[in-house]
Amino acid sequence: MSTAGNRRWWALGAMALAMLSVGLDGTILSVALPTLAVRLHASTVELQWFVAAYTLVIAVAVLPGGLLGDRFGRKKMLMTGLAVFGIGSVWCAYSSTAGQFIAARVVAGVGAAICIPLSLSTLTVLFSERERPRAVGIWSSATFLALPVGPILGGWLLSRYWSGWVFLINVPVVVLGLVALALAVPESLSARRPALDPVGVLASCAGLGLLTFGVIEAGQRGWSDGVALSEIAGGLLLLAGFGLWELRLGRRTGGQPLIDTALFRGRGFTWGTILAAMSGFAMIGVLFTVPQFFQAILGTDAMGSGLRLLPMIGGTIIGAGGADRIAARIGVRSTAAAGFTLLAAGLFLGAATSTTSGFGFVAAWIAVIGAGLGLTFATTTSAALSELSAERSGVGSAVMQSVQKVGAPLGSAVLGSVVNSAYRDHLHLAGLPGDLAGTVRDSVFAAQGVAGRLGSAGLLAQVRAAFTHGVDVMLVVCAVAMAVAVVLALLLLPGRGRHESTAPAAGPAEGPAERRPERVG
Repeated sequence: MSTAGNRRWWALGAMALAMLSVGLDGTILSVALPTLAVRLHASTVELQWFVAAYTLVIAVAVLPGGLLGDRFGRKKMLMTGLAVFGIGSVWCAYSSTAGQFIAARVVAGVGAAICIPLSLSTLTVLFSERERPRAVGIWSSATFLALPVGPILGGWLLSRYWSGWVFLINVPVVVLGLVALALAVPESLSARRPALDPVGVLASCAGLGLLTFGVIEAGQRGWSDGVALSEIAGGLLLLAGFGLWELRLGRRTGGQPLIDTALFRGRGFTWGTILAAMSGFAMIGVLFTVPQFFQAILGTDAMGSGLRLLPMIGGTIIGAGGADRIAARIGVRSTAAAGFTLLAAGLFLGAATSTTSGFGFVAAWIAVIGAGLGLTFATTTSAALSELSAERSGVGSAVMQSVQKVGAPLGSAVLGSVVNSAYRDHLHLAGLPGDLAGTVRDSVFAAQGVAGRLGSAGLLAQVRAAFTHGVDVMLVVCAVAMAVAVVLALLLLPGRGRHESTAPAAGPAEGPAERRPERVG
């Protein structure tokens, strides 16, 4: 192979590592939350924002990130995104307050949102049509590796080293990616500079942000609180306005909307995308609460928490791996419904968890949930992709990624609020001074600290029971949502997709630019 050819594959390896780093940043956080709660004195609401801030920014910025690459150059913007992600990671490591950490997560999310669509689109410049399937396979494998590697690596680092290292490990990966991009990747951009649709970007960002903020506030103040409900209503109105604006812009001659609404005319694309987001909703709820349960109730450390997620990860791999063969036998609709049934069953089973439940019981129900997640995500994603023609695959995949990623911040907001509300409602703190009672209500880890200082075994038992009750209520809410998804899958998904394979999508695509001629230099 020529030197230039070697450089291309080295560049691919660096980009795959960069995408692994972006993916790890989300999954590592699931086991780092208890440590961060103590280190940054974070309340449950702030822990929700630790998750939501990063995923919310990615959800609203994936499509604009692709457009920036088309307009200003993919190599240039990919390097910019990597650098911003690295800066955000360093800031996360050295944050001394919860507010600083949330701001750092926003910065890291902006960088990740630029990297996700542009890293894959750069492969179209580096590799020929014959080489591209192999390159995309390598790239996508790094994306999927984040699920099993993140909790284990994060737990190992947290158990042995300073907690900031779970974010600083991104820095050498970012540096390697920047060097490889500078040396091996040519610049490319669209021959026709696309419009950025600033109205669409602002409306979608403001709507999702206000909706997420309102849901989290409802968990803090109560679901009947007028301020929280007005924030939720305002977010929904902004999102409705965003949809109407996109429709109007799409009908205008020469209009370039942020989202091609014509994609949603296909039943498979529409409901495949929505149902994939629903399975992500359940996953984020489990990943937000189960590691906290392991550490707060079972008394494990961060490493033990990561290892105890292996049954869920193994179930996900098995479910996703067998999805194509199952769908070939019984069809896409039945396979997706079976996956959501497994999810609902695992979640309902998990709702029977108590403070005396051992790890064997928890391992059983999270493994069932994992199998359901793998089966549903692979099948629904394939159902959506099967509706796309070749010339629309780029924008369609980007829209799918954007919609699916909305499920993560909303999932952490809604389900975190459910846990928080149920936890608070289950506490009886009449005998405690006001300041201590407020600390106990903030989070289970702060509450355990108060119980330890007071030497109160009764308060400790009450706090653990209240938190477990909150987790159980959250699991019931998830299970009901998955039961609804079973009905939606049976009624609205096509029986069989246009393609027989239901392998998971390779990952986020580059966005609207795929339809336009390329200019490489």
